[in-house]
This record gives sequence, C-alpha cells and structure tokens, in this order.
Amino acid sequence: MSVVCRPARAQDLELADRLVVSSINDLTERHGFGPMAVCSPPKFQLFSLKDDADGLWVAEEGERILGFAWSWVCGDMWFLAQLFVSPDHQGRSVGNELIRRTLEHADKSGASNKVLITFSFNTVSQGLYIRHGLLPRFPIYSVSASQEQLIGKLHGSRYDVTPLKEEALTLRRLAQADERVLGVSRVKHHRYLINEGGARGFNLHDGNDWAGYAYVDAGGHIGPLAVMEPHAVAPALRTALHLAAESGSSQVSAFLPGTGEAALNVAMEHGMRIKFPMLLMSSREFGNWAQYLPRNPGFM
Repeated sequence: MSVVCRPARAQDLELADRLVVSSINDLTERHGFGPMAVCSPPKFQLFSLKDDADGLWVAEEGERILGFAWSWVCGDMWFLAQLFVSPDHQGRSVGNELIRRTLEHADKSGASNKVLITFSFNTVSQGLYIRHGLLPRFPIYSVSASQEQLIGKLHGSRYDVTPLKEEALTLRRLAQADERVLGVSRVKHHRYLINEGGARGFNLHDGNDWAGYAYVDAGGHIGPLAVMEPHAVAPALRTALHLAAESGSSQVSAFLPGTGEAALNVAMEHGMRIKFPMLLMSSREFGNWAQYLPRNPGFM
C-alpha cells in the first residue's frame, strides 16, 4: 500500500500529536536526554488549521498516519512548527514529501524568510533543511529550575504588571513589540494566547512606560516574552520568573536564545540549568533575539 500525503483535518490532530510526541521521545531517548514530550490537546494546531489550512499535512498509509507537517505564516515569515515521521517508517521518503508540501505553502504565502527551531543534535534533519536553504543561526536553550530553588534566589529589580486583554491599545503595543524584535506582527497569535492559549499574559510597566509583555502558563513555563529596549530584558525576565514561581508549579522553565546574554545571565544567577539545546534555522538572518524569548519550538 502506498503512502499518500493529504491536507490535515481537525479529526487528525490528536493522532498527529501522539505521533509527534512518540517521535520526539524516540529521538531524545536515543541521544541520552530521556523522554521529554507529553501529549496535550492540539489547540494551537487547530487554531492554525482554521487560520490557514494549507499549512497542515498528514502522510498516511491505509488508515494509519505516518507523518505530520505543520507550518504557519505571519507577515513575510513562514515558520515550520513541526515535521515528524513515525520512527518505524523513516527512510521511506515520507519526510521529503512532507517538506515538499510545506515549502509549497511557503512559496504560496509569498514569505521572504523561512524559519524553524529543531533539536541541535538532530543532524539528519538539519542536513535536510540546509539543502532547502535554511541555515543554522544560533542555539536556543531549554532551561529550568525547581520552584523551591528559585524562590530562594529571586532578587533584583522587577516591573509592575497588569493582565493582557484583547483591546485595541494592548494589541497595538503587542504588534509594535513583535515588529521591533521579530520584524513581523503576531497579533493573531496574541489573540489566541489571550483567549484560549492556556497561559496568562502580562503587560510589563516601567513606571509610566510600557516595557513589553510576558506570558506564563500554569506549568510554570515562561514565554513568549518581548521587550522594547535591551535594558529591559533582565527586569522583564526576573518579573516573569517571579510570576512563574507564584503559579504553584513545582518547576519553572523557559527557552532562552543563545544570543541573549542578559537573559542567560539572569537565568544562571537564579539557579536555572540547561535541559537540552535547540537550534534556530532560517533562510536569512532576522530579528533582535536578545530581546525575545520564544514560547516553544512550535509557536516560536
């Protein structure tokens, strides 16, 4: 029976998430990091499907899903959120066919920059992406600390916070921050996070000035976070660490770009440790990553 690639449907997304989790854990266990991924409701995948169905594809054989690809577009940036093939069906060119479909999505969108985040130890995938014009740019580190350890080390200046709300002024500020640090507006993704993304969003206030934003979820994970000025990175991350420690989660975590000296220093000062390394790849350099913390490898 031959493998068929077709557009994903809403009812495919839970099965696709299980495949992705299984594929990630197979990879991380083989490289000595142990299992890292767990299944969760595919809310952002469903949001992306409704927003732009051309970005989600499945590869199936009979009734079984063997591979899944998911990409989204904001402005002139196309982002490959996931591309995974079941471990027992790798080497059958399923990945090549899926990436062909996703790159057709990028071309159709007119995006001038193609971006993704992958595991830095996944050299096979990196070679595939390099052949398609996406080059390694910098590492991104997953860092974490226990709540107990973190609370004893919280110190230094922090910002005042107010909840993010879906209102005109807030959305303008969020768009301005993202355009400054990433080069594109992500208002549709902020609407998703504020309304259904499972995270609390906060305005960061430096006196009367709006310094940026931060999200913290119930599991103590920070991100995305963006600030308007370089000097705001350290107090913004301290603020987010304080909010995450208050969330009740036993762990606090974040993704820190390797180009962000201030954020890395704050994390290390507060006893956070690197869990595993990832890598940002893109078709051209972009953004000011010293002022941005991604949410995860699928959201960016």
